[in-house]
Amino acid sequence: MNKRTRIFIGILLAYALGVGWLLYRQLEDIDPRYRESAEESLVETAQLMATLVERQSADGTLQADALEPLFQALYARRFEANIFGFLKTRVELRVTVADRTGRVVFDSLGRETGKDHSQWRDVRLALQGEYGARSTPDIGNDRRTAVMYVAAPIRANDTIIGVVSVGKPVQSFGQFVDAARRKTMYVGGLSVVAVLLLAVIVSVWLVRPFGVIADYVRYVRAQHSFSLPRLGRRALGAIGAAYDEMRDALAGHTYVADYVQTLTHEVKSPLSAIRGAAELLQEPMPDADRARFAANIAREAQRIQELVDRMMELTALESRRGLDQVAPVALGPMLRDLAAAARHSGAPRGVTVDVDVAAVEDVPSVEGDAFLLQRAVANLLANAVDFAPDGTTVTLALSRARRTVDVTVRDHGPGIPQYAEGKVFEKFYSLARPHSRKKSTGLGLPFVKEIAELHHGRVTLKNAQGGGAVATLSLPLVT
Repeated sequence: MNKRTRIFIGILLAYALGVGWLLYRQLEDIDPRYRESAEESLVETAQLMATLVERQSADGTLQADALEPLFQALYARRFEANIFGFLKTRVELRVTVADRTGRVVFDSLGRETGKDHSQWRDVRLALQGEYGARSTPDIGNDRRTAVMYVAAPIRANDTIIGVVSVGKPVQSFGQFVDAARRKTMYVGGLSVVAVLLLAVIVSVWLVRPFGVIADYVRYVRAQHSFSLPRLGRRALGAIGAAYDEMRDALAGHTYVADYVQTLTHEVKSPLSAIRGAAELLQEPMPDADRARFAANIAREAQRIQELVDRMMELTALESRRGLDQVAPVALGPMLRDLAAAARHSGAPRGVTVDVDVAAVEDVPSVEGDAFLLQRAVANLLANAVDFAPDGTTVTLALSRARRTVDVTVRDHGPGIPQYAEGKVFEKFYSLARPHSRKKSTGLGLPFVKEIAELHHGRVTLKNAQGGGAVATLSLPLVT
């Protein structure tokens, strides 16, 4: 039996036991609830009949003779009452009247007249002025013939002179109990089918995470020495992998749909420009205009190519669960090399790039992927150079915090508009460059964010004091 089957059977058995227990409790509770409702109605009927007899026995002598013709006529009546699909055609109510000794002086069915009912619970308690009720089968111990009785005292001059006992066969409302039970079983069956389908889906989602945990267990067994920090980091990695697997399964479809929709929107503008220029090139025009439209086509095609390349890089990065190879990375030399390369791109506008050498020398190395970290800082630096005003300086520095090493890139440009502060790391979101009024692909900062998260760090971009913006890439120190 494979892992998926065991998970599926386990979930289904757990649910079946839970639903079975709930159904059992619910089914057992239906009959008592209907009995309570019927008893409440019998209490009112008993009080009504006791009041009727009291009016005929005002002189202190129990008089129940007027009830016999009343019930003969009542039992002779035929009617049709459709009660939620159940047809009722006759009255099943029973009434007995007993004197102060418990002897029956009237029975609506004519079966108990003259018998001693003083030992029946309902009659005995009612003669004592208390509430009395009982349930007694008509035939031996056959519970299907049970009749519920409720008694009420008959008073004359504040003295109890008798008892009225009102009864109703349990079978009269038993059909409603059976219908409620069938409906409950039907709902329970539907829920089992629904959870059966859910269990299939959940089992598929859970197979991979449990496989990751099993891998961790095997890793622990293979260790020759016990190191709590190392085992803790490995356990967190296993849990993170399981979470990522389940997150991807839940959000994958929506993620792809949003990606395609946004990419289509971004590509639409350069494609429109290319199409317009191509149509104009088919018409006679001066060579200078033809060269200009051809250059537009080349520029927009390059823009699409850059967008696709960046998107493929970002998608490949997002699909990674972690770093393949981790090694110590000396950030100081890397920042110097990146600053030297950035100076060439900023030279035409007089933008210089400085490195805080003193701060760089005091910062230790971090563990990570040197190539990815270089790409991340290069993106932040290129972004700062693009937004730096002509003739200004971009500063690249390192600093050590309590648990992190922070790479900062500071420019003196216009800063981040208030409306864009929460969007700068969204895919395809870009602001126009001050010197060219053109936007980038909007994938650079999301790329940096993914690299930071792969290194268990974070990246921020916010306005700096005194103007401009400062980007900070925080990487964890090796403990």
